[in-house]
Amino acid sequence: MLPINETMGQYSELFMLLAAGTYTVAFIAFAWDLAKSSKALQAVDLKAAAAAGASAPVAVKVPVGAGVGTGGAVDRTDVDRADSDVSGPAGRAERPSSSTSRASSGAAAGAGQTADAGMRYAAERRVPARVAVALTVLGAVIHGAGVVTRALGAGRVPWGNMYEFLTTGAFVAVAVFLLVLIRRDLRFLGTFVIGLAIIMLVAASVAYWTPVGHLVPALQSYWLIIHVSIAVLSSALFTLTFAMSALQLVQAHRQRAIAAGGADKLGFMRLVPSALSLENLSYRINAIAFVGWTFTLMFGAIWAEKAWGRFWGWDTKEVWTFVIWVVYAGYLHARATRGWTGTRAAWLSIVGYLCVIFNFTIVNQFFNGLHSYSGL
Repeated sequence: MLPINETMGQYSELFMLLAAGTYTVAFIAFAWDLAKSSKALQAVDLKAAAAAGASAPVAVKVPVGAGVGTGGAVDRTDVDRADSDVSGPAGRAERPSSSTSRASSGAAAGAGQTADAGMRYAAERRVPARVAVALTVLGAVIHGAGVVTRALGAGRVPWGNMYEFLTTGAFVAVAVFLLVLIRRDLRFLGTFVIGLAIIMLVAASVAYWTPVGHLVPALQSYWLIIHVSIAVLSSALFTLTFAMSALQLVQAHRQRAIAAGGADKLGFMRLVPSALSLENLSYRINAIAFVGWTFTLMFGAIWAEKAWGRFWGWDTKEVWTFVIWVVYAGYLHARATRGWTGTRAAWLSIVGYLCVIFNFTIVNQFFNGLHSYSGL
Protein backbone atom coordinates (compact mmCIF):
# COMPACT_ATOMS: atom_id res chain seq x y z
CA MET A 1 0.00 0.00 0.00
CA LEU A 2 1.38 3.39 -1.00
CA PRO A 3 2.08 6.04 1.63
CA ILE A 4 -0.53 8.76 1.92
CA ASN A 5 1.72 11.41 0.38
CA GLU A 6 2.36 9.35 -2.76
CA THR A 7 -1.34 8.54 -3.04
CA MET A 8 -2.32 12.20 -2.83
CA GLY A 9 0.40 13.01 -5.33
CA GLN A 10 -1.11 10.52 -7.79
CA TYR A 11 -4.57 12.00 -7.26
CA SER A 12 -3.09 15.43 -7.93
CA GLU A 13 -1.58 14.31 -11.21
CA LEU A 14 -4.91 12.79 -12.25
CA PHE A 15 -6.74 16.01 -11.43
CA MET A 16 -4.19 18.02 -13.41
CA LEU A 17 -4.71 15.74 -16.42
CA LEU A 18 -8.49 16.09 -16.18
CA ALA A 19 -8.20 19.86 -15.80
CA ALA A 20 -5.98 20.09 -18.90
CA GLY A 21 -8.55 18.08 -20.88
CA THR A 22 -11.43 20.26 -19.68
CA TYR A 23 -9.49 23.43 -20.49
CA THR A 24 -8.83 22.07 -23.98
CA VAL A 25 -12.54 21.66 -24.64
CA ALA A 26 -13.16 25.15 -23.20
CA PHE A 27 -10.46 26.53 -25.49
CA ILE A 28 -12.21 25.00 -28.51
CA ALA A 29 -15.53 26.47 -27.34
CA PHE A 30 -14.01 29.95 -26.97
CA ALA A 31 -12.49 29.69 -30.45
CA TRP A 32 -15.81 28.45 -31.86
CA ASP A 33 -17.57 31.41 -30.25
CA LEU A 34 -15.23 33.88 -31.93
CA ALA A 35 -15.72 32.28 -35.33
CA LYS A 36 -19.47 31.84 -35.05
CA SER A 37 -20.14 35.30 -33.64
CA SER A 38 -18.01 36.93 -36.33
CA LYS A 39 -20.21 35.36 -39.02
CA ALA A 40 -23.36 36.35 -37.12
CA LEU A 41 -22.24 39.97 -37.00
CA GLN A 42 -21.59 40.02 -40.74
CA ALA A 43 -25.10 38.69 -41.37
CA VAL A 44 -26.52 41.36 -39.07
CA ASP A 45 -24.62 44.04 -40.99
CA LEU A 46 -26.17 42.93 -44.28
CA LYS A 47 -29.71 42.90 -42.84
CA ALA A 48 -29.30 46.26 -41.14
CA ALA A 49 -27.76 47.81 -44.25
CA ALA A 50 -30.57 46.50 -46.46
CA ALA A 51 -33.26 47.84 -44.13
CA ALA A 52 -31.49 51.16 -43.68
CA GLY A 53 -30.96 51.47 -47.44
CA ALA A 54 -34.65 50.99 -48.08
CA SER A 55 -35.65 53.79 -45.69
CA ALA A 56 -32.65 56.15 -46.07
CA PRO A 57 -30.69 55.75 -49.30
CA VAL A 58 -28.16 58.41 -48.29
CA ALA A 59 -24.95 56.80 -47.10
CA VAL A 60 -23.61 57.72 -43.69
CA LYS A 61 -19.87 57.96 -43.22
CA VAL A 62 -18.22 55.66 -40.76
CA PRO A 63 -15.95 57.38 -38.24
CA VAL A 64 -12.26 56.59 -38.29
CA GLY A 65 -11.44 53.55 -36.17
CA ALA A 66 -14.88 51.95 -36.41
CA GLY A 67 -14.72 48.26 -37.27
CA VAL A 68 -16.84 47.51 -40.33
CA GLY A 69 -17.02 43.80 -40.78
CA THR A 70 -17.97 44.01 -44.45
CA GLY A 71 -14.64 45.56 -45.41
CA GLY A 72 -16.03 49.00 -46.12
CA ALA A 73 -18.66 47.83 -48.61
CA VAL A 74 -21.48 49.06 -46.39
CA ASP A 75 -21.57 52.49 -44.75
CA ARG A 76 -23.27 52.67 -41.38
CA THR A 77 -23.29 54.84 -38.30
CA ASP A 78 -21.28 53.81 -35.32
CA VAL A 79 -21.56 56.01 -32.27
CA ASP A 80 -19.36 54.24 -29.78
CA ARG A 81 -18.00 57.52 -28.44
CA ALA A 82 -16.37 55.68 -25.55
CA ASP A 83 -13.49 54.83 -27.88
CA SER A 84 -12.39 58.46 -27.78
CA ASP A 85 -12.64 58.65 -24.01
CA VAL A 86 -9.25 57.90 -22.48
CA SER A 87 -10.73 57.85 -19.00
CA GLY A 88 -11.98 54.32 -19.27
CA PRO A 89 -12.21 51.23 -21.46
CA ALA A 90 -14.83 51.13 -24.15
CA GLY A 91 -16.93 48.11 -24.85
CA ARG A 92 -17.16 47.61 -28.58
CA ALA A 93 -16.20 49.75 -31.55
CA GLU A 94 -18.19 47.65 -33.96
CA ARG A 95 -21.68 47.85 -32.50
CA PRO A 96 -24.48 48.81 -34.89
CA SER A 97 -25.96 52.22 -34.18
CA SER A 98 -29.36 52.68 -32.68
CA SER A 99 -30.69 53.96 -36.00
CA THR A 100 -29.61 50.94 -38.00
CA SER A 101 -30.81 48.62 -35.24
CA ARG A 102 -34.28 50.13 -35.40
CA ALA A 103 -34.23 50.00 -39.19
CA SER A 104 -33.51 46.32 -39.16
CA SER A 105 -36.65 45.76 -37.07
CA GLY A 106 -34.75 44.13 -34.28
CA ALA A 107 -32.67 41.83 -36.47
CA ALA A 108 -29.47 43.26 -35.05
CA ALA A 109 -30.60 43.56 -31.47
CA GLY A 110 -28.21 41.72 -29.25
CA ALA A 111 -26.68 39.63 -32.00
CA GLY A 112 -23.04 39.12 -31.32
CA GLN A 113 -22.91 41.94 -28.78
CA THR A 114 -21.46 40.75 -25.52
CA ALA A 115 -20.62 43.90 -23.58
CA ASP A 116 -21.68 47.49 -23.20
CA ALA A 117 -19.36 50.49 -23.07
CA GLY A 118 -18.09 49.38 -19.67
CA MET A 119 -17.40 45.80 -20.83
CA ARG A 120 -20.15 44.45 -18.59
CA TYR A 121 -22.36 41.57 -19.62
CA ALA A 122 -25.18 42.36 -21.98
CA ALA A 123 -28.58 40.76 -21.58
CA GLU A 124 -27.98 38.39 -24.50
CA ARG A 125 -25.24 35.81 -24.04
CA ARG A 126 -23.92 33.61 -26.82
CA VAL A 127 -24.33 29.88 -26.34
CA PRO A 128 -20.73 28.88 -27.23
CA ALA A 129 -19.40 31.55 -24.88
CA ARG A 130 -21.62 30.33 -22.04
CA VAL A 131 -20.49 26.75 -22.66
CA ALA A 132 -16.85 27.87 -22.71
CA VAL A 133 -17.18 29.76 -19.42
CA ALA A 134 -18.99 26.82 -17.79
CA LEU A 135 -16.25 24.45 -18.91
CA THR A 136 -13.62 26.86 -17.62
CA VAL A 137 -15.32 26.94 -14.22
CA LEU A 138 -15.44 23.13 -14.18
CA GLY A 139 -11.79 22.95 -15.20
CA ALA A 140 -10.83 25.43 -12.49
CA VAL A 141 -12.63 23.34 -9.85
CA ILE A 142 -10.80 20.19 -10.97
CA HIS A 143 -7.55 22.14 -11.22
CA GLY A 144 -8.04 23.49 -7.71
CA ALA A 145 -8.57 19.94 -6.45
CA GLY A 146 -5.23 19.02 -8.04
CA VAL A 147 -3.47 21.89 -6.29
CA VAL A 148 -5.06 21.01 -2.94
CA THR A 149 -4.22 17.30 -3.15
CA ARG A 150 -0.64 18.20 -4.08
CA ALA A 151 -0.48 20.37 -0.97
CA LEU A 152 -1.92 17.58 1.19
CA GLY A 153 0.53 15.07 -0.23
CA ALA A 154 3.51 17.36 0.35
CA GLY A 155 2.28 18.59 3.72
CA ARG A 156 2.97 22.21 2.75
CA VAL A 157 2.00 24.93 0.29
CA PRO A 158 2.29 23.60 -3.28
CA TRP A 159 4.79 26.00 -4.81
CA GLY A 160 8.21 24.75 -3.76
CA ASN A 161 9.54 23.88 -7.24
CA MET A 162 8.93 24.72 -10.91
CA TYR A 163 6.29 22.00 -11.35
CA GLU A 164 4.26 23.28 -8.44
CA PHE A 165 4.75 26.93 -9.37
CA LEU A 166 3.53 26.26 -12.92
CA THR A 167 0.45 24.28 -11.90
CA THR A 168 -0.47 26.74 -9.14
CA GLY A 169 0.28 29.72 -11.38
CA ALA A 170 -1.98 28.36 -14.13
CA PHE A 171 -4.77 27.85 -11.60
CA VAL A 172 -4.46 31.39 -10.24
CA ALA A 173 -4.43 32.85 -13.78
CA VAL A 174 -7.67 31.04 -14.65
CA ALA A 175 -9.23 31.95 -11.28
CA VAL A 176 -8.38 35.63 -11.75
CA PHE A 177 -9.83 35.52 -15.26
CA LEU A 178 -13.10 34.04 -13.95
CA LEU A 179 -13.30 36.57 -11.12
CA VAL A 180 -12.82 39.48 -13.52
CA LEU A 181 -15.62 38.05 -15.69
CA ILE A 182 -18.06 38.88 -12.90
CA ARG A 183 -17.63 42.60 -13.61
CA ARG A 184 -16.09 42.81 -17.07
CA ASP A 185 -16.93 40.86 -20.20
CA LEU A 186 -13.47 39.59 -21.03
CA ARG A 187 -14.57 36.40 -22.72
CA PHE A 188 -12.68 37.52 -25.80
CA LEU A 189 -9.54 36.71 -23.74
CA GLY A 190 -10.71 33.15 -23.17
CA THR A 191 -8.74 31.54 -25.98
CA PHE A 192 -5.55 33.30 -24.87
CA VAL A 193 -5.83 32.77 -21.10
CA ILE A 194 -7.01 29.17 -21.34
CA GLY A 195 -4.44 28.49 -24.05
CA LEU A 196 -1.66 29.74 -21.78
CA ALA A 197 -3.02 27.65 -18.89
CA ILE A 198 -2.93 24.53 -21.07
CA ILE A 199 0.66 25.28 -22.11
CA MET A 200 1.66 25.75 -18.48
CA LEU A 201 0.07 22.46 -17.40
CA VAL A 202 1.64 20.55 -20.29
CA ALA A 203 5.06 22.08 -19.62
CA ALA A 204 4.74 21.25 -15.91
CA SER A 205 3.91 17.61 -16.62
CA VAL A 206 6.37 17.05 -19.47
CA ALA A 207 9.41 19.18 -18.64
CA TYR A 208 9.26 20.01 -14.94
CA TRP A 209 7.49 17.12 -13.23
CA THR A 210 8.81 16.62 -9.71
CA PRO A 211 7.61 13.97 -7.24
CA VAL A 212 6.10 15.01 -3.95
CA GLY A 213 8.87 15.73 -1.48
CA HIS A 214 10.17 17.97 1.26
CA LEU A 215 11.64 21.39 0.71
CA VAL A 216 15.28 22.34 1.11
CA PRO A 217 15.96 24.04 4.48
CA ALA A 218 16.08 27.57 3.05
CA LEU A 219 12.49 27.22 1.79
CA GLN A 220 11.09 25.88 5.05
CA SER A 221 9.79 29.25 6.19
CA TYR A 222 6.50 31.10 6.46
CA TRP A 223 8.02 33.63 4.06
CA LEU A 224 7.49 31.05 1.31
CA ILE A 225 3.75 31.51 1.69
CA ILE A 226 3.95 35.31 1.74
CA HIS A 227 6.60 35.85 -0.94
CA VAL A 228 5.59 33.24 -3.51
CA SER A 229 1.82 33.68 -3.18
CA ILE A 230 2.12 37.38 -4.07
CA ALA A 231 4.50 36.52 -6.93
CA VAL A 232 2.01 33.97 -8.31
CA LEU A 233 -0.89 36.44 -8.13
CA SER A 234 1.15 39.21 -9.75
CA SER A 235 2.28 36.85 -12.52
CA ALA A 236 -1.35 35.86 -13.15
CA LEU A 237 -2.29 39.52 -13.58
CA PHE A 238 0.69 40.06 -15.87
CA THR A 239 -0.59 37.12 -17.93
CA LEU A 240 -3.91 38.88 -18.46
CA THR A 241 -2.24 42.13 -19.48
CA PHE A 242 0.08 40.27 -21.84
CA ALA A 243 -2.94 38.83 -23.66
CA MET A 244 -4.58 42.27 -23.74
CA SER A 245 -1.45 43.93 -25.10
CA ALA A 246 -1.09 41.33 -27.83
CA LEU A 247 -4.72 41.83 -28.82
CA GLN A 248 -4.22 45.59 -28.67
CA LEU A 249 -1.50 45.38 -31.33
CA VAL A 250 -3.72 43.26 -33.59
CA GLN A 251 -6.74 45.53 -33.06
CA ALA A 252 -4.70 48.68 -33.70
CA HIS A 253 -3.42 47.23 -36.99
CA ARG A 254 -6.97 46.27 -37.96
CA GLN A 255 -8.37 49.70 -37.13
CA ARG A 256 -5.65 51.42 -39.18
CA ALA A 257 -6.38 49.16 -42.15
CA ILE A 258 -10.11 49.91 -41.98
CA ALA A 259 -9.50 53.65 -41.59
CA ALA A 260 -7.36 53.51 -44.75
CA GLY A 261 -10.22 51.91 -46.67
CA GLY A 262 -8.93 48.36 -46.55
CA ALA A 263 -10.95 45.21 -46.05
CA ASP A 264 -11.57 43.78 -42.60
CA LYS A 265 -9.64 40.51 -42.74
CA LEU A 266 -9.89 39.82 -39.00
CA GLY A 267 -13.61 39.45 -38.46
CA PHE A 268 -13.24 37.73 -35.09
CA MET A 269 -11.62 40.89 -33.70
CA ARG A 270 -15.02 42.57 -33.91
CA LEU A 271 -15.83 40.87 -30.62
CA VAL A 272 -12.80 42.51 -29.03
CA PRO A 273 -12.92 46.08 -27.65
CA SER A 274 -11.03 48.86 -29.39
CA ALA A 275 -7.26 49.14 -29.05
CA LEU A 276 -7.68 52.14 -26.77
CA SER A 277 -10.05 50.22 -24.50
CA LEU A 278 -7.64 47.31 -24.23
CA GLU A 279 -4.77 49.68 -23.48
CA ASN A 280 -6.65 51.47 -20.70
CA LEU A 281 -7.72 48.28 -18.94
CA SER A 282 -4.27 46.72 -19.38
CA TYR A 283 -2.71 49.80 -17.81
CA ARG A 284 -4.95 49.58 -14.76
CA ILE A 285 -4.31 45.87 -14.21
CA ASN A 286 -0.57 46.35 -14.72
CA ALA A 287 -0.60 49.03 -12.04
CA ILE A 288 -2.17 46.59 -9.56
CA ALA A 289 0.22 43.79 -10.56
CA PHE A 290 3.18 46.17 -10.22
CA VAL A 291 2.25 46.87 -6.60
CA GLY A 292 2.15 43.11 -6.00
CA TRP A 293 5.54 42.65 -7.67
CA THR A 294 6.97 45.43 -5.51
CA PHE A 295 5.91 43.51 -2.41
CA THR A 296 7.35 40.35 -3.98
CA LEU A 297 10.72 42.07 -4.26
CA MET A 298 10.55 43.54 -0.75
CA PHE A 299 9.46 40.34 0.98
CA GLY A 300 12.07 38.38 -0.98
CA ALA A 301 14.77 40.66 0.40
CA ILE A 302 13.47 40.20 3.94
CA TRP A 303 13.36 36.44 3.46
CA ALA A 304 16.92 36.48 2.10
CA GLU A 305 18.11 38.26 5.23
CA LYS A 306 16.43 35.63 7.40
CA ALA A 307 17.83 32.72 5.37
CA TRP A 308 21.27 33.94 4.31
CA GLY A 309 22.00 36.95 6.51
CA ARG A 310 21.83 39.60 3.77
CA PHE A 311 19.04 41.50 2.03
CA TRP A 312 20.67 41.57 -1.40
CA GLY A 313 23.43 39.45 -2.88
CA TRP A 314 23.19 39.94 -6.66
CA ASP A 315 21.99 36.39 -7.14
CA THR A 316 20.73 35.82 -10.70
CA LYS A 317 17.15 35.33 -9.54
CA GLU A 318 17.26 38.48 -7.44
CA VAL A 319 18.67 40.50 -10.33
CA TRP A 320 15.98 39.38 -12.77
CA THR A 321 13.22 39.98 -10.26
CA PHE A 322 14.51 43.54 -10.04
CA VAL A 323 14.78 43.78 -13.85
CA ILE A 324 11.09 42.87 -14.13
CA TRP A 325 10.25 45.55 -11.56
CA VAL A 326 12.26 48.15 -13.53
CA VAL A 327 10.59 47.26 -16.86
CA TYR A 328 7.06 47.57 -15.47
CA ALA A 329 8.00 50.71 -13.54
CA GLY A 330 9.28 52.16 -16.81
CA TYR A 331 6.06 51.12 -18.54
CA LEU A 332 3.85 52.83 -15.95
CA HIS A 333 6.02 55.96 -15.85
CA ALA A 334 6.33 56.26 -19.63
CA ARG A 335 2.61 55.87 -20.20
CA ALA A 336 1.54 58.17 -17.37
CA THR A 337 4.02 61.03 -17.83
CA ARG A 338 5.80 60.67 -21.17
CA GLY A 339 2.94 59.99 -23.51
CA TRP A 340 3.96 56.43 -24.36
CA THR A 341 0.56 55.25 -25.50
CA GLY A 342 -0.69 52.97 -28.23
CA THR A 343 1.60 50.33 -29.68
CA ARG A 344 4.69 51.54 -27.78
CA ALA A 345 2.96 50.95 -24.45
CA ALA A 346 1.71 47.55 -25.63
CA TRP A 347 5.19 46.45 -26.68
CA LEU A 348 6.68 47.56 -23.36
CA SER A 349 4.06 45.56 -21.49
CA ILE A 350 4.85 42.52 -23.63
CA VAL A 351 8.58 42.94 -22.96
CA GLY A 352 7.84 42.95 -19.23
CA TYR A 353 5.98 39.66 -19.47
CA LEU A 354 8.73 38.10 -21.57
CA CYS A 355 11.10 39.02 -18.73
CA VAL A 356 8.79 37.19 -16.33
CA ILE A 357 8.91 34.09 -18.55
CA PHE A 358 12.70 34.34 -18.90
CA ASN A 359 13.09 34.68 -15.13
CA PHE A 360 11.02 31.61 -14.47
CA THR A 361 12.30 29.31 -17.22
CA ILE A 362 15.83 30.22 -18.35
CA VAL A 363 17.08 31.64 -15.05
CA ASN A 364 15.68 28.79 -12.97
CA GLN A 365 16.93 26.10 -15.31
CA PHE A 366 20.28 27.27 -16.64
CA PHE A 367 21.70 29.69 -14.05
CA ASN A 368 23.20 28.39 -10.85
CA GLY A 369 22.44 30.27 -7.67
CA LEU A 370 20.86 30.21 -4.26
CA HIS A 371 17.40 30.08 -5.86
CA SER A 372 17.98 26.84 -7.79
CA TYR A 373 15.02 24.94 -6.36
CA SER A 374 13.48 23.69 -9.59
CA GLY A 375 13.88 20.04 -8.65
CA LEU A 376 15.39 19.22 -12.04
